[in-house]
Amino acid sequence: MSLVLTLLYVPADRPDRVLKALGSPADVVIVDFEDAVAPSAKAAAREGASSVLGSVVEDGRAVQVRVNAPATPWGGDDLALVAGLPAGVSVRVPKVSSPEDVAAVRSVVGDRPVHVLLETAAGVEAAYDIASAPGVASVGLGEADLASDLGLSGDGADDGLAWCRQRLVVAARAAGLPAPAMAVWTDLADTDGLAASCARGRGLGFVGRAAIHPRQLPVIEAAFRPSATEIAAATEVVEALDAATAAGSGTAVLAGGRFVDVAMAEQARRVLALAARTSAPSS
Repeated sequence: MSLVLTLLYVPADRPDRVLKALGSPADVVIVDFEDAVAPSAKAAAREGASSVLGSVVEDGRAVQVRVNAPATPWGGDDLALVAGLPAGVSVRVPKVSSPEDVAAVRSVVGDRPVHVLLETAAGVEAAYDIASAPGVASVGLGEADLASDLGLSGDGADDGLAWCRQRLVVAARAAGLPAPAMAVWTDLADTDGLAASCARGRGLGFVGRAAIHPRQLPVIEAAFRPSATEIAAATEVVEALDAATAAGSGTAVLAGGRFVDVAMAEQARRVLALAARTSAPSS
């Protein structure tokens, strides 16, 4: 799959919305059996979603199923449902606190990719061990639950989560996983706030974001799009270092006099990958 920037949550108990989401421009559709579905509707949601998922995923659509946490009364049945779906369907697991949690999920769903959400202090403390567990394809934060677990509230909650976010970025990188996507922005009316939040997350090393409504997708895409200045600078770095490498050197001096070495090439290539993924540079 190409670089993932947008992931769209959709309630599993609304097959009409699932079909609409599957036709959206989101890179990944997350069919949600957890927070978006009331306890009384979870059994019906499993029954209604399985046929929709089975037919559409065969067309190559990237789909994840967010199950209820395995320790809940619904988690086991959710995992059994996923185990019966086409192999192309990934599983997204909330409240993962240890590598053993991942192993238990894989014992039911098999070798399909596992996308984990860390939503407790224990999960954040074990972030690297979880990220490097066999079968884990990505890690993310469930920030509302994590804030509750940590006792964060009010204006200080965002500052309180900052260290956890950075910890996640480091763990993903150390485990060789893709950069994590940001957690959802819940205020649908505040698109300016969403864009500003995405810009801060991009600065921390996040790539992409989960959305709860299709109207958020273009905002996320634009926020992670490199500017024309960033693209030009990255191109200059890559071209200079490629030329230096061909000449047998690991360093180069740019036209403006700045010294660069091969360690800087990887970040420049990330910028160019984002530019290639998005439609046009931002101003």
